[in-house]
Amino acid sequence: MTHISQHCTTVSNNVTPSTGKVEKLSAVKGMNDILPASVPRTDKLPTAARWQWFEEIVRKVLARYGYQYLMTPIVEPTALFVRGLGEVTDIVEKEMYSFTDSMNGDRLTLRPEGTAGIVRAMIEHNALYNGPLRVWTHGPMFRHERPQKGRYRQFHQLDVEALGFAGPDVDAEMILVARALWRELGLIEGQHVRLEINSLGQPAERREHREALIRYFEQNEAVLDEEARRRLHSNPLRILDSKNPAMQAVIEAAPKLMDFLGEASRAHFDAVRSALEAVGLEYRVNPRLVRGMDYYNLTVFEWVTDQLGSQGTVCGGGRYDGLIAQLGGKPAPAVGFGLGIERLLLLVQELELSMPSTAADAYAVVPPGTPLAPVIATLEALRAQGVRVVQHAGGVDGPGSFKSQFKKADASGARFALVFGEEELARGQVVVKSLRDGEGLQRECALADVAQWAATLQSTD
Repeated sequence: MTHISQHCTTVSNNVTPSTGKVEKLSAVKGMNDILPASVPRTDKLPTAARWQWFEEIVRKVLARYGYQYLMTPIVEPTALFVRGLGEVTDIVEKEMYSFTDSMNGDRLTLRPEGTAGIVRAMIEHNALYNGPLRVWTHGPMFRHERPQKGRYRQFHQLDVEALGFAGPDVDAEMILVARALWRELGLIEGQHVRLEINSLGQPAERREHREALIRYFEQNEAVLDEEARRRLHSNPLRILDSKNPAMQAVIEAAPKLMDFLGEASRAHFDAVRSALEAVGLEYRVNPRLVRGMDYYNLTVFEWVTDQLGSQGTVCGGGRYDGLIAQLGGKPAPAVGFGLGIERLLLLVQELELSMPSTAADAYAVVPPGTPLAPVIATLEALRAQGVRVVQHAGGVDGPGSFKSQFKKADASGARFALVFGEEELARGQVVVKSLRDGEGLQRECALADVAQWAATLQSTD
């Protein structure tokens, strides 16, 4: 665990003595910049435009289902994740960025996931006093793991949670919210992403299964790897999630949790399955699906893809009825999911799925010597009408030639150029020239009648 001091310390300015140049600093390994598409880069990280597109879709879809937006702090008490996720989980054992606040000795952690913080907020503010809540948030999370394609030390996650609902209908709703996102993004369920589900039952059923697992794996301990032996008595359920090829035969033959489920747990799972079947959503029951946190019960699910190489999880979640009480709140049921945004957008990018253009509607070409007042007034009037307009701005050498401005107008992707020529301005007009019709058709429009022709510049896409 790293100790981070909050007091000022002397830091080298990293000036190279021989040249006097200041050393260039880079981002922390595994933590990435999200940049405009116009900034060239060698990696395949999604552009800021794709992020914005995704966020707009998320807001639209979740509004349809009645989910409200919230935000929680990035830094939380370390105890929140130790108690909430489980001491023997990979996240708590190996991956958290934790430190001691030198001002007061508090143990703090950069959040590695979103659910525990949301539950803490619900308890702290007595948010369920007036009844159940549907909420969502998104933002950066932090895990100290080996960076790889689509998995980073600072990553961004969408969290969707329904708190206070006990029925299987909300379990199904949670899965269908994810499906609605796929459809808006252009992903096809069953082809690009596939649904896997399981039931973990209730704590008493899981304890009985756990004891059976321990007995079984003790009998087959010679086959277990070092990691599995370490988990044998602390968290044997996670052994089922091992990808070690040498252990797969033993894992496949292990006692299945489904065989230990009571009548109520089976009925809950069957109701979820019936709801999914009613809307034609295909799924696979995966008895080895256990998820990585200790707080889950009953329904768990993952949306997986093999479009990024080996099969990987794009979205995962499930029911966690005991977590609110576990963190000190009045007992209440809950269900939710987390979605890794980088991994999802990488999938969308790899599949070359289309997204709406982010280019401006128009680019203002302003020849040298043009008075700026009428130009700026016209552009502001257009923007007030909802038109996306980029104004050509001069550099240290002035505004640039008419020809160079037109090149930039074309490169911008805008559908039209607004040409503020001296003669046209004298007549109270601006030339509107098409850049995408293949013919360069142009017309003059009156500066005084912006409201009447503004809509003709806007795309209907």
